Amino acid sequence: MTGVGVGVVVMWLLAVKLLPVTAQTTGSDGGNQDAISRNAEAMLAEGKQTFRFDTFGSEAFWGDTLKLHEAVAQLSPRQALELGLKVDVDALPAELIEQIKRGEVDLDDPANTILLLKLKSVVGVTGFFSSNGKAKSIGIQCALCHSTVDDTLAPGIGHRLDAWPNRDLNIGAIVATAPDLTAYVELLRVPEETVRQVLNSWGPGKFDAQLLLDGKAFRPDGKPAATLIPPAFGLTGVNNHTWTGSWGNVTYWNAFVANLEMNGQGTFFDPRLDDAEKYPIAARERFGHKRDPKDLITAKLPALQFYQLAIPTPKPPPNSFNRQLALRGERIFNNKANCASCHVPPIFTEPGWNLHKADEIGIDDFQASRAPDNRYRTEPLRALFDTKKIHKGGFYHDGRFATLLDVVNHYDTAFGLGLTDEEKTALVEYLKSI
Repeated sequence: MTGVGVGVVVMWLLAVKLLPVTAQTTGSDGGNQDAISRNAEAMLAEGKQTFRFDTFGSEAFWGDTLKLHEAVAQLSPRQALELGLKVDVDALPAELIEQIKRGEVDLDDPANTILLLKLKSVVGVTGFFSSNGKAKSIGIQCALCHSTVDDTLAPGIGHRLDAWPNRDLNIGAIVATAPDLTAYVELLRVPEETVRQVLNSWGPGKFDAQLLLDGKAFRPDGKPAATLIPPAFGLTGVNNHTWTGSWGNVTYWNAFVANLEMNGQGTFFDPRLDDAEKYPIAARERFGHKRDPKDLITAKLPALQFYQLAIPTPKPPPNSFNRQLALRGERIFNNKANCASCHVPPIFTEPGWNLHKADEIGIDDFQASRAPDNRYRTEPLRALFDTKKIHKGGFYHDGRFATLLDVVNHYDTAFGLGLTDEEKTALVEYLKSI
């Protein structure tokens, strides 16, 4: 090749290399990219609306059947807040906000609870009213358990924090106030007094999603079988999304909860619930084969999943952990403590089948035995810096470990890690930095 020819080739290669990225990627797929962007924006908006405000027709159960609205209508705002219900400040008129600031709103008057419901400001709860303004029914949303507020106006009143677990919510105590618990009495086949006892045993921040499947209200040690309400953010890349094994990913659990726990109107299929030995109530009631004539759930599952998976894990605020110790703790996490063998960075759970038997993590198998494959999920490590809201109530599915140091001590003993006190402290600081 002549010198001129080589020069032409070199110039051509340089020209190709220096082409703007947009020039290389635009073309026949431009319209498709626009369609993808529009679809993503539409799904986020739809999913957010569903997560925050859709009752899935659950008012037919909570209102018409249990008559829970009658009990809620008798609660004062102060009592509602003490039960862990939250108020969205962005749904309140400016004048009312100023009155609350000045202490001019009577928090002991149930009429103000009705006002808050009419303003659609009670997070996760929708009131339905007759023409004369009297409460006639009540429905619930995903946000009831899986949102809280930032308390900017007052404790329990602030801006929404979607996907943060409401660890103040005493859902069992709220349901126990319902005037008519016949539906639960018939399902569980126990006296009404026992139903209320079980519901009241859960306590703040806990819920027993399997109770109406297997009827196991208490653990062998006599403590309630309810588990902590988990965070619902930071779940992209995570396979199994619940405390215990192989129930399914987030869209499975949305369908499960919307149909069987929220008692919405929809379609749900899971033949594993036909196991009469493991799930006697679910098998008897055919819960794995639910098909309501009017399905208000299924069409909303895609966007709901899309929105939830888009919610990021909150980042640790400045000065919430010791950075120097955290750097040392990261090395311990990845090496001596071997935490990263299961909590694989950056998703901090196993890519793939992220489940383990109880003896692999050194705890009892009670809760795992209620799951389809008798295993616990490797919990993704998320927002561990926050023990006031996100991890209020402790760590693990039942809150058995009050602090991160308790968790570290457990694994140090169970696996014979031989960590020093200084190494444990550094490891905790790293966990808080995640």
